[in-house]
Amino acid sequence: MASTENGRLTVKMAAAILVTGGAGYVGSHTVATLLEQTKDNDIIVVDNLCNAYCSEGEKKPESLRIIEEITGKTIQFYNLDIRDYSGLSKIFENHNIDCVIHFAALKAVGESVEKPLEYYQANITGTCTLLEVMRKYGVYKLVYSSSCTVYGEPTKLPLDEGHPTGQGLTSPYGKSKYFCEELMKDVCISDQKWKIISLRYFNPVGAHHSGRIGEDPSGIPNNLMPYIAQVAVGRLKELLVFGKDYPTVDGTGVRDYIHVEDLAEGHVKAVKLFSQPGFSGFHAVNLGTGTGYSVLQMIAAFEAASGRPIPYRIVGRRAGDIAANYSDVGLSHRLLGWRAVKTLEDMCRDTWRWQSGNPEGFKKS
Repeated sequence: MASTENGRLTVKMAAAILVTGGAGYVGSHTVATLLEQTKDNDIIVVDNLCNAYCSEGEKKPESLRIIEEITGKTIQFYNLDIRDYSGLSKIFENHNIDCVIHFAALKAVGESVEKPLEYYQANITGTCTLLEVMRKYGVYKLVYSSSCTVYGEPTKLPLDEGHPTGQGLTSPYGKSKYFCEELMKDVCISDQKWKIISLRYFNPVGAHHSGRIGEDPSGIPNNLMPYIAQVAVGRLKELLVFGKDYPTVDGTGVRDYIHVEDLAEGHVKAVKLFSQPGFSGFHAVNLGTGTGYSVLQMIAAFEAASGRPIPYRIVGRRAGDIAANYSDVGLSHRLLGWRAVKTLEDMCRDTWRWQSGNPEGFKKS
């Protein structure tokens, strides 16, 4: 937008939303939802592509390229690690960034037990660098991609935001998310200009309703749903079920699964909350459905949705896993005006539409 100031023609840049890790699974679906629902904001994505596929010769990862085709809108993309202070500063220098949605992180519970240094370096150092650059350029609005793992081993279910955090944490991944939340609480105390919403979400599953973007993990999946889907489509021989001796309905782990499009909508609701008068400080909010399903129940639901058998084998428990968790979602209703609307059937059906249409993920889409 052009304007005249002191007799000189100036160009005012549109307010931008910066999405770190926006080429990944949850990040890309949130970018799609932002583009569908916002008219006056540029969307800028920063991602180091550690968990996103980019075709040879392409400048943008497949997930973002396809989203541009779906929405007819342009995404500004930077291939950058958020630990790069200088590179990140240049992005803030060149764009009128209004707020940040921060997904960029390593995210596998089991892998974090094997690679703690990598997880602390990426997740905590990366977040510190981002906050430093935001402060430098006067950007104080942040939506943080947190996790229910900050609650550790539950002392009660369902888990509400009043449940203690930081106690009995079972993985470096969960600890890194907890440490980042504590860091954000401290910066909010230090300066009242900060507005931070930490979304503690449970287990994202599903895919975009178009069937054109979905979860495409590098290597063998760490999460249940893409593992099941790759077995169903024939990429993997069988599903390994980690433990059948938990105190649950059938001995397998119970989790609260949430459709990724519901989750994306929750992030957009959080961004809109920043415009409410008087809103400030740190706020943690659960995003889930409030219902837990076991691994065996998920297998049965996916078999019904896909019409394919899912062979599986019971093996020992995986390091860092807990028996069960599912959410109390009352605060998300009250504060964000948000609730999950998609069913388990929707989650399985949309996952299968994506996986069956893209057996090799983005590489063959």
